Amino acid sequence: MKADLFSQSRLRRCARAAWPLAAGLALRLWMLKVVFEAAGDGLLYGGVAKNLLLHGRYALSSAGGALIPTLIRLPGYPLFLALCFRLFGVENYYAACCVQIALDLLGCLLLADFARRMAPPAQRSSAALATLWLAALCPFTASYPALPLTETPTLFTIALALWSMARFRENPGWKYALWFTFAVCACALLRPDGALAAVAFAPALVLAPPREKIARAKLWRMACVCILLALAPFAAWTARNWKTFHVFSPLVPRLANDPGEPAHPGWERWVKTWCLDFISTDQIYWNVPGGPFEVRDLPLRAFDSPTQYAATAALAGDYEDNGEDISPGLDARFAAMARERIAAHPLQYYLWLPLGRVADMWARPRVENLPIDLDWWVYAHHHAETEFSWAYAGLNALYLALGIAGLCLRPRFSWALLAYMLLRCALLALTVAAPETRYTLECFPMLFALGGVAVAAAAHRFLRRNSAG
Repeated sequence: MKADLFSQSRLRRCARAAWPLAAGLALRLWMLKVVFEAAGDGLLYGGVAKNLLLHGRYALSSAGGALIPTLIRLPGYPLFLALCFRLFGVENYYAACCVQIALDLLGCLLLADFARRMAPPAQRSSAALATLWLAALCPFTASYPALPLTETPTLFTIALALWSMARFRENPGWKYALWFTFAVCACALLRPDGALAAVAFAPALVLAPPREKIARAKLWRMACVCILLALAPFAAWTARNWKTFHVFSPLVPRLANDPGEPAHPGWERWVKTWCLDFISTDQIYWNVPGGPFEVRDLPLRAFDSPTQYAATAALAGDYEDNGEDISPGLDARFAAMARERIAAHPLQYYLWLPLGRVADMWARPRVENLPIDLDWWVYAHHHAETEFSWAYAGLNALYLALGIAGLCLRPRFSWALLAYMLLRCALLALTVAAPETRYTLECFPMLFALGGVAVAAAAHRFLRRNSAG
């Protein structure tokens, strides 16, 4: 009898989950039709994957076809693409994106199960279902499976880490410890900032496990083994970089340059003295070097005086005369101007601009993958695009509000979720010169789960109030 009841309950849960999964699949397939494109970083990852598959070399291809070893990208995503190319054909990016759709939907299921384990017992089913709907129908994350980029696999590994963390707390043992190790290791192999998942979530495994279910000594033995397993790929990557380039590089260079390539630190520091929003990232930061540098595209905060405007215009002219390249001399001049601006406004450089960039990455309408003009706020230029962008901004604000409401309820693991989001914001504030909204996308698994808990709590209160009335 109990087995029959359990089977019926499981069937009902599967039936309820089918609707959001079907809606999420439809949304992602539509995004695949509208958004799919292999360009930019996607082709870079694909080039490395192709050379891995065909030549066994972790390298880029030059214009003449020669293989050039590289370390500017971690090996996680090229290995993923190489596997997809092996299964579906070399340079079949479309098939790789279809695999990413499956991964993304699986991640939604993992987050739903994680939210079920976060919520109070009476609200677990509704929290899981609400989280599944929030994750499956979020257009911000649903657009990235249609692009050969690291975002979707990263979101999946974060969901897997959260799920295995919660399962380990309930049933500590090797199975879930190894799943967690795989998740955080894969997350860090995809993007260097993926290591934050291990920093934020691992304490939940070792600091407060159910003591009656596992001995402390065994727990620490498991921790040591998992740490060694997680570090092994990075040891191999570091050894490869030392052998190939004679540099110590356990992750990737901060400015994504191979040894011997110019890094332009003066230019980077000058950009950080004024860059605040994504439109500047697109119009200026991504164009230089190698493209036009238009002074008229700079915001007014890039100049402190007419004299500084003239000096910046002179730098732009010399840059154009230099074949749209930043020579060491030009970079030194950018560095000197950056020092001048920082000395005049230290608080702006070290506090307000970093906080502003993080705010832009959180609150800006997430339309970067859609054919929307970057100056979406100019209503006179494009009524429909401005209205759509404001709707996207409102939807983004709703996800943030639900996440904050979930945090205020202080469910299980909320401190680990908050730790990850705060660590990520701090890292972005310290390192990012030019903001992109996709840099905060990795926090959305936490918003989905917390939002699901908040929706379940609100529904529970509403039903109790109505039943009492």
